[in-house]
Amino acid sequence: MRYAITGHQGLIGTYLKKRLDKEGHECVLQIDQKEGFNVMDLMFKETQLNEQIDVFFHFAAQCKINEAIAHPILAHKNNVDGILAVLEFCRRHKIPKIVVASSSRVLSPERNPYVASKIYVEELVKAYHDCYGIEYIIVRPSTVYGPLFDETSRLINNWLTAAIKEEDLKLYGDDAKTLDFTYISDFVDGVMLTISNGWNKEYNISGKDETNLFDLANYIIWKTKSRSKIKMLTSEIAQPQKVSVDILKLEKLGYKPKIDILKGVDKMVEFYIKNPKTWKNYVDKGEQYYGK
Repeated sequence: MRYAITGHQGLIGTYLKKRLDKEGHECVLQIDQKEGFNVMDLMFKETQLNEQIDVFFHFAAQCKINEAIAHPILAHKNNVDGILAVLEFCRRHKIPKIVVASSSRVLSPERNPYVASKIYVEELVKAYHDCYGIEYIIVRPSTVYGPLFDETSRLINNWLTAAIKEEDLKLYGDDAKTLDFTYISDFVDGVMLTISNGWNKEYNISGKDETNLFDLANYIIWKTKSRSKIKMLTSEIAQPQKVSVDILKLEKLGYKPKIDILKGVDKMVEFYIKNPKTWKNYVDKGEQYYGK
């Protein structure tokens, strides 16, 4: 399979590309903002195409909800304009299939600019299927985490960094708040299953691991032998306080997540200890966007 990929230097894109390459697939085109290009620059890549692309994996996105709420234009430019640019590229170059990252947040009743942009992504993908015959798979990740120097300011990254530095672990909500976590290798397993088992469907992907965040924060403090405290802050705007994702459709394909949250955190701690650059210059952007 010859493929194109966006966001290949992010957490998901990095691991997905490694898996695709390991299985012998050929990367024909890759785009990541960290390399000076974003999906709106696809037109500048057209002259580089010497081979037909079989599948386009689109995983570049504005993925931080708090940033999108503080600055709605980010969700529009990156997610809304981004999916249009990718789909038009596929249409013009007769790329027959696309795999797109949406979000499990579209399943929740809360609405914010980030969720709205992901709903638009899903609907436009379906429109290009109905109008132009581009086959699709929409995957809906649920709080993906894993070892990588990730600049996205994800929750577990923030908490591990705070614990190592013996700073407060900030919890936006009460002590009953939950999230459904997915270890990165389990997420990639889910994606690979979907592309082998039928197209034009949406799949929720999670580790089937709804976790109490207060308990998780305490575990991280204990695991890192930190003297940090948990700092309780006001709940985030228009975000669910209880998250549990139904993955029955994916389980019917044989999906079985292997890494539970405690084992995953243990792997993250080991990675952080071996790679101090992951936390020494890390910035928790939460207070920047919520004004705490």
